[in-house]
Amino acid sequence: MELLRDSIPMVSLAVLVAAVCARAASSWLRPGLRRLVSLLPVVAFLAAAPLVFSSANIRGLAGFFLGWLGVFKVVLLAVGRGPLDPALPVVPFVFTTALPVKLRGCCGSGTGTGAAGAGAAACSRAKSASLVSCAVKVAVLAAILHAYQYVNQLHLYVRLALYGVHMYCFLDFLLPCIAAAGGALGMEMEPQFDRPYLASSLRDFWGRRWNLMVSAILRPSVYDPVRAGAGKAPAVLATFLVSGLMHEVMMYYLALRPPTGEMTAFFLLHGVCCVAEESCARRSAESGWRPPPRPVATLLVMVFVAGTAFWLFFPPICREGTEELLLEEWAAVGAFFNDAGRKLLPYV
Repeated sequence: MELLRDSIPMVSLAVLVAAVCARAASSWLRPGLRRLVSLLPVVAFLAAAPLVFSSANIRGLAGFFLGWLGVFKVVLLAVGRGPLDPALPVVPFVFTTALPVKLRGCCGSGTGTGAAGAGAAACSRAKSASLVSCAVKVAVLAAILHAYQYVNQLHLYVRLALYGVHMYCFLDFLLPCIAAAGGALGMEMEPQFDRPYLASSLRDFWGRRWNLMVSAILRPSVYDPVRAGAGKAPAVLATFLVSGLMHEVMMYYLALRPPTGEMTAFFLLHGVCCVAEESCARRSAESGWRPPPRPVATLLVMVFVAGTAFWLFFPPICREGTEELLLEEWAAVGAFFNDAGRKLLPYV
């Protein structure tokens, strides 16, 4: 692994080779134990690859892409499920293995000229909206990076709120950029976020709006098997438990520290609340009770998510020097872009 140390190009090349090997092995072997055994070296490599980076931010991002989603995709491939399929061409297969994307059909597929035209128009509007959204998120990220210069003067909850907005804006900017790269290669990707700040319930937030690639991976790997054997409520709890455990793994990639259990507690709490929320919604529908107006419901969801995140999700990030290290790396990123902007300004 020393050859890969702190080298994004070399790690990318190694991941490409591993993905091609996984595709070849799964093409030769039927889903089952033999295919799983043949793919175990790929699983082990994807889990270990993020640890070659010394940067905490890069290590955490690679951990999410490879150590979580990549590993789950390859394990699902072993049993013939999930987004990977040996029938996929090499480029889409590698792209889907290495990155948090899910392929879908092209925009505007339909019967008849009218349907195709309407689909193309809808796709064009979506792309325009995406460009505006990305521009807004870049501006917000720039403002947050500037605010980090005064982070020691900010109240703890203000800092934590900034971290939450930073995480969302960064991911919702990066992932559409990855999707655009896939589009340039002829692939159409499903969106990863759907305006989570408009969620009207916790089920809406976690299941239909926040980090949809994770939902798409946890559904076939955890939720569906558990629901088939034990029912819906245990399946929801098991899914949130696995999500919490994987977030503990992400924290290990980020900080190289043993897990504390707080993130697992955060997701288990939300799993219990989702089960309770669905039960209450069902009983309310039967009794004729009306839920609160959507704006009120959205506000309650955001307050609950933020409050529990301040309590359980962010504390592991803010202790033992991890917060200072992350801020130092982001300050270096901000300084780089400021310097580049000053150099480019005379030519504009």
